[in-house]
Amino acid sequence: MNHSHLDVLIIGAGLSGIGAACHLKQKAPEVRFGIVERRKRIGGTWDLFRYPGIRSDSDMFTLGYNFRPWTDTKMLADGPSIRHYIEDTAKTYRVKKHIHFGLKVLSEEWDSGKNLWTVTALNEETGEKETFTASFVFNCTGYYNYDAGYTPKIPGINRFGGDVIHPQHWPDNYDYSGKRVVVIGSGATAVTLVPAMTDKAAHVTMLQRSPTYVATVPEQDLISRNLRRILPEMVVYRMARARNILLQRTVYQLSMKKPKAIRRLLLASARRQLGPDFDMKHFQPHYNPWEERMCAVPKGDLFKVLREGKASVVTDHIERVNKTGIKLKSGETLAADVIITATGLDLQMFGGATIRVDGNDVNIAETMMYKGLMLENVPNMALVFGYTNSSWTLKADIACEFVCRLVKHMRDIGADKVTPVDEEGCGTDLNFLNLRSGYIQRANDRLPRQGDRTPWQNLNDYLRDLPALRYGNLNDGHLRFEGAHLHAGKRGLVQQLIGS
Repeated sequence: MNHSHLDVLIIGAGLSGIGAACHLKQKAPEVRFGIVERRKRIGGTWDLFRYPGIRSDSDMFTLGYNFRPWTDTKMLADGPSIRHYIEDTAKTYRVKKHIHFGLKVLSEEWDSGKNLWTVTALNEETGEKETFTASFVFNCTGYYNYDAGYTPKIPGINRFGGDVIHPQHWPDNYDYSGKRVVVIGSGATAVTLVPAMTDKAAHVTMLQRSPTYVATVPEQDLISRNLRRILPEMVVYRMARARNILLQRTVYQLSMKKPKAIRRLLLASARRQLGPDFDMKHFQPHYNPWEERMCAVPKGDLFKVLREGKASVVTDHIERVNKTGIKLKSGETLAADVIITATGLDLQMFGGATIRVDGNDVNIAETMMYKGLMLENVPNMALVFGYTNSSWTLKADIACEFVCRLVKHMRDIGADKVTPVDEEGCGTDLNFLNLRSGYIQRANDRLPRQGDRTPWQNLNDYLRDLPALRYGNLNDGHLRFEGAHLHAGKRGLVQQLIGS
C-alpha cells in the first residue's frame, strides 16, 4: 500500500512525536505531515511500561511541553497520567487524525535523484508492507529497543521455580501479594519498583552490584499550587519550568565542578532519612555525581520503606540462581518467589530501522550529530534525542522548533535538500552521550559520534541549546542547501555554502 506524499513524516507517536506534530501545527501550518506509530495507542514509553509505580524520573514542569502546561501539582507523575497528558495534547491540537497506527518502520531510504525519502513499514497485524514518501523525515522513536530490555546472563536463572519478570514486559494484573520479591538493579526502575511493591509483597529486596546516587525531591510543587490562586495557569507553569531548569542546571554544574561537596550533601541527606543504624555502603557509589544518571525519589519513598523494614538492599554479585532464590558470591542466599530483572535498556536507534542514502547503509557509529539532532551527510532528516542530565522534553521541544524553522527556510529559499556537512574535520571517537552508565557503554557501537567543537558537540545544556536552536543562523556554513528552484536572491549565499 502506497500513501500520499508528505512534506514531513514523523516516526513515533510518543512524547516526542506528538510534540513534533503540535509544533508543526502551530509554527508551520502549511506543511503536510503524517505520523507512523508501531503501537495501537499514543504514548510510546508511557504506553509500553506498566510496572508497579511507573513514574517519571524528571519533574513534570520540564518534562511537559513548553506550549502546554502540566496542571497537576505532582513533581514526578505516574505513567498513566503522563500518557493521558500526551493523548489529551494530541486531541487538543488535532493531530491524532494524522497518525497511522500499527506500523513498524523497517527502512528509511533517501534518493538524491528525486530528493525524497521512501519509508517502508510493516503492518504487524496483516503482514503487509506499506510505503510512505516524504521530503523530510523526523525520527521521534526514542533510543531503546521496545521488543526487549537488557538482561545479562544470570547463571541458573532457568532453574528458578518462581516468576522471572523484566519490567519492560510486566504481565497484566500480576498479583505479587504475600510474595518475597528480589529486584535486580539499582537504577530508576529499581528505585521505583521497590517502594511501590511493598504495598502487597511480603518483602522486597533490591539486589545491586554497585550503588547509585539517589536524591529526594518534593512530591508536590506547593509554590505552583499557591500561585495558581492568583496567576494564570500558563504563567505559573512557565515560572515553575524556569525555576526547575535553573535548579537542574545548577546542580549539574556544581556536580562537575565540586563533586566531593555534592557527594557529601547527597550522602548526608540519605543518611538522615535512613537512620543512624543503616549501613551506608549501599548508597556510596564509586563514581562522582552525574557521571551516571542520578535517581530521584519523591519524598524519599525508597528510604522510608528501607527504614521501616518493608524492604532491604543488598550490594553483592550473583553466583547463581537456584530453585528457591539467589546465591550470592559472599555466600549469602536470598530467598525469592519473584525475581525482577530491572537490569536496564537495550539501546537502539531509529526503532531498529535501516537508514540508507542513495543505496548505501548509514553507519550510525561513524556519523557525527549536528546540534544534537541531524546526522552528518544525511539529507533532510532530523531526530529527537533528549537530555540525559535533565528532562528529555526540554531538548525535544527546541529540536522541534529548529525543524519547523528549517523546513520553512527551505521553502522560502526554494531548497529541496539540506545536508549537515563537516568541512573542518572535527570528528572524534567520543559517542554522542556523556555518561558512563552500563547501558551507554554496551551500545557504543550503535551510537552516533560527536565532534570536538560546535555545532558537532553534544552540549547537554538547555541554556546554550535554546538560543542556538530557536534563533541561530541556519546559514551557518555547516548546513548545505541545494535545489533546482533556489531563489535568485539566495543563490549567491547558498552557492558559497556548497562551494560552487
